[in-house]
Amino acid sequence: MERILGIFVDGIGAAAATSGVLTQLQGRIFALLYLHPGPMTLDDIAAALGQSKSNMSIQVRGLTEWHLVRHTRIPGSRKDHYEAATDFWRVMQEIMERRFRWNLRQVVATVDETLRAVQSAGGKELDREQAAFVPPRLAALRTFFAAVDLGLSAFAQGKAFTPDELRKVVPIPSSRVRRTR
Repeated sequence: MERILGIFVDGIGAAAATSGVLTQLQGRIFALLYLHPGPMTLDDIAAALGQSKSNMSIQVRGLTEWHLVRHTRIPGSRKDHYEAATDFWRVMQEIMERRFRWNLRQVVATVDETLRAVQSAGGKELDREQAAFVPPRLAALRTFFAAVDLGLSAFAQGKAFTPDELRKVVPIPSSRVRRTR
């Protein structure tokens, strides 16, 4: 089991490091807890991963905020115990809602603010070519991110996201459009 656990812990740690959500160590902690048959203490986790208990405490706190790890009580023990979440639907909903939708909405808000600045400038800050180019380019970006936001919203609510719903937000051309430069 040691070799198998090591493969899983290191692999999930590597995946977490590139996720933009978790650190490598948080991924390793989650993987360790996920393949452990019962809850573990911070001391157990620290010993298994060769880390300090204080570092484990900080990392586990982050994992509990993402709902990847939950704190649990063991009757007769005064120590805190932790176990990995197994409801991945809930975990992904949380990650999508808290991480990615915020980023999408930040882009949409930035586009909206930029469009307002373009409109209020009334041609003073942009030459004719820029005035013709910038608003449609910003509108295309906004449309795309609004569509992705709609899809993430449907996912977070456990709803289907159909092509017809997408067409309401993003006009989909019937034939391939050639790009011109």
